[in-house]
Amino acid sequence: MNFQVSQKDADIIEVLTQVASAEGIEAYLVGGYVRDRILGRPSKDIDVVCVGDGLNYAKLFASAHPHAGKVNLFPNFGTAQVVVNDFEIEFVGARKESYRRNSRKPIVEDGTFLDDQERRDFTINTLAYSLEEHGEKQVIDTFSGIDDLHAQLIRTPLDPEITFSDDPLRMMRAIRFASQLGFSIEATTWEGLCKTKERISIISQERITDELNKIVLSPKPSVGFYMLDDAGLLDIILPELCKLKGVETKYGVGHKDNFHHTLEVLDNISEHTQDLWLRWAALLHDIAKPATKKFSETHGWTFHGHEVVGVHHTKKIFKKLKLPLDSTLRYVQKLVRLHLRPISLTNENITDSAIRRLLFDAGEDIDDLMILCRADITSKNPKKVQHYLNNYDLVASKLVEVEEKDKIRNWQPPLSGTQIMELFDIVPGRQVGIMKNSIKDAILDGIIANSEEAAINFLQENYPKPK
Repeated sequence: MNFQVSQKDADIIEVLTQVASAEGIEAYLVGGYVRDRILGRPSKDIDVVCVGDGLNYAKLFASAHPHAGKVNLFPNFGTAQVVVNDFEIEFVGARKESYRRNSRKPIVEDGTFLDDQERRDFTINTLAYSLEEHGEKQVIDTFSGIDDLHAQLIRTPLDPEITFSDDPLRMMRAIRFASQLGFSIEATTWEGLCKTKERISIISQERITDELNKIVLSPKPSVGFYMLDDAGLLDIILPELCKLKGVETKYGVGHKDNFHHTLEVLDNISEHTQDLWLRWAALLHDIAKPATKKFSETHGWTFHGHEVVGVHHTKKIFKKLKLPLDSTLRYVQKLVRLHLRPISLTNENITDSAIRRLLFDAGEDIDDLMILCRADITSKNPKKVQHYLNNYDLVASKLVEVEEKDKIRNWQPPLSGTQIMELFDIVPGRQVGIMKNSIKDAILDGIIANSEEAAINFLQENYPKPK
């Protein structure tokens, strides 16, 4: 594993080195940037530690680099940020930290380079690269981080119970790195994480959710969620998901484990999209199954209405996790509400009317809905999977055919309320809404064409003016 940088990186590192040398500053590239460059992963964030005044080093660098933007100073945190092209460079002075039992806010003091390494979360993030101009250019590896990169291990540099107790967010970060990188968590580190799981309660919801989103966006998100569950963290931060676990059997009839199914759907959809909110829709699409589960001797296990109840569950979860409550929430709710609609069309002769109504209800999100529906196929029977996929292909082709003909996807009423009032000489009120809805239903049912002329004729036939 070699420390590999692009030409753009090299130009920035050269200026950092020249400034440090000219000013007699002991400085290092540290953390995730060094780790990712050794792994050959892309990185647009460069972290720089200096022994001394990090804010002043940032100012000197910005003055020396021809493409540096303004210096953003954060004196309360002892950090500064400079943007060069598409790189964000963060500067900080070396420091050591100590913690009080009931707070994750450390007592911070100036420290040595070793102090700064010891306060870091995992060995793979203690790796550093010296910016000394005439020194030996190699990665500094105090805690055998390179060995852990080779072994694909997440391990704390110091006692894991102290590390996680001092800053419980590190538990989420350990699992997030494991999920992102496909690494394992070293046994002693894992044991310390599990022992301190309750400490996560002192972390702000925003910080927890940020790590959760990164797990959702990892290449195979189920890795992270199974780890969260095994550690006991998932039941603390997202208990609604844990309620999906388990299989209940009555009279020899069981249902599938909806927790495992949900994570399979999340993994499936992650192969086709990097969209965070489409992935959240996959995670929450069956979230109301525990609340709607019923058994009857006639029908076995049913979850009737779980897609409708799931809309309300989704809003509660978004509020609790402090996720966006705007159009983002409405998008996820729409996909949760509609995720059974396309499959219901495969079980009958597909009518143009049913396709129009699906297009109308899904609108611009119809393609995402179909991605979710395909991801929702988790059968272990290859023939059954292919059967469902073929049915979805049929629905997809009908969607294209009907949309080309009727233009429903971005449907706008062919007559406005104002036009209706003028045509029929009526005042604003309930009757206008009734007439607009009747036009919509007539178009979706294929009774009239999606045009202004057809809408006027339809109203004149069905709502004649009083004499």
